[in-house]
Amino acid sequence: MTFEGQLSREFLRVVEEAAIAAARTMGQGDRSLSDEVAVEAMRKAMDPTAMRGSVVIGEGERDEAPMLYIGEKVGRGGADDPEVDIAVDPLEGTNLCATGAANAIAVLAAANRGGLLHAPDCYMDKICVGPAARGAVHLDAPPAENLKAIAARLNRRVQDLTVIVLDRPRHQQLIEDIRSAGARIRLISDGDLSAGISAAVRGTNVHAAMGIGGAPEGVLTAAALRCLNGGMVARLVPTKQGQEERMRAMGITDLKRIYTERDLAPGPHVIFAATGVTDGSLLRGVRFFGHGCRTSSLLMSLQEHRIRFVDSVVLDGDPDVVVEF
Repeated sequence: MTFEGQLSREFLRVVEEAAIAAARTMGQGDRSLSDEVAVEAMRKAMDPTAMRGSVVIGEGERDEAPMLYIGEKVGRGGADDPEVDIAVDPLEGTNLCATGAANAIAVLAAANRGGLLHAPDCYMDKICVGPAARGAVHLDAPPAENLKAIAARLNRRVQDLTVIVLDRPRHQQLIEDIRSAGARIRLISDGDLSAGISAAVRGTNVHAAMGIGGAPEGVLTAAALRCLNGGMVARLVPTKQGQEERMRAMGITDLKRIYTERDLAPGPHVIFAATGVTDGSLLRGVRFFGHGCRTSSLLMSLQEHRIRFVDSVVLDGDPDVVVEF
């Protein structure tokens, strides 16, 4: 059995459990609680997995996160089980879940050992595009130039492009430049990982995602884009004292380096799994009924060239349960 075939179903179960736990807190206004229950559920679901896993993207450093911290070992790990690097975001969009807004998801990416960049918890400047525009954009080029390149690859006008940007003060100039170029903007409050994925899926009416977001989310996005044949250019942006030293300690010596999706997720074996917590553009949120719930997930495998949209019904074990569709 292949690496992907052995682990894909297990990782699907992991993100489903995290999403269900988070969804039970949806709309309660407590982002810390939503994140906590998602982390605990994901950790518990990973424990019995037959792998020697190491968290390379997690909930922070060991002293800051009680579970799923960077460097934590996960899985039951026998000598014959595969070595796996794991990137997790148990709840991408904690604010979205807490307020009941769209596009909160539970996410996991995995690769063979060394197959994901060990990125520090800092910012990352990034541009995400679909397969047609892969290789056409440059991180240091003006937004207008990148938009012309994307439009040319898609055989359409710049005015027909839609770009997702996080609604942050740091993006004021970027937003003005995109609008001046003639493209349309969809501002989002959170969830730039979902935005990056949307740019690589035809039919979402999203043609690029631009701006500065989290580096951990950037690595997760890169894993998804590799499976979708999408493109990405990115650069780490340290903003806090000690982050540059942390980057060097993690083996990142060129602090100005521009990464592509293949640099961020270089492994030949890459798995990406996500389950919707709240309804979004790609996935429906968790739907509860009398004796269980229903989940909507995305499961992708690079080597198997498979992209699955998975609809699961989870029952509570009651012998008289009635399944709702």
